[in-house]
Amino acid sequence: MSITCVIRYEIDPFQREAFREYAANWGRIIPRCGGHLLGYFLPHEGTNDVAWGLIAFESLAAYESYRARLKADEEGGRNFAMAHQRRLILKEERTFVEVVAGTLGLAPWPGEDAA
Repeated sequence: MSITCVIRYEIDPFQREAFREYAANWGRIIPRCGGHLLGYFLPHEGTNDVAWGLIAFESLAAYESYRARLKADEEGGRNFAMAHQRRLILKEERTFVEVVAGTLGLAPWPGEDAA
């Protein structure tokens, strides 16, 4: 993948489970619309109001095509509406990054404690 869209969400910490549902829905929608979903991440320890979504694309042009398909996707529209109605996302920021070759998806060395 050439670029990754990193979405930083400021969420209502009392709506954590609703955000989990919102994120899980994207697991079906994003791949169907052409994005390579790397994952959604909820706060676990420490800050309780920041979540992340990472979606990879071959190029910015591929991202723009994905956005057009996403706007037309019925389930995607319902997911956006659910988040808006429940007010579970307080703020959303997007940043586009590129991976440094040789650094993505590396497993721990054998014999190392991965915990």
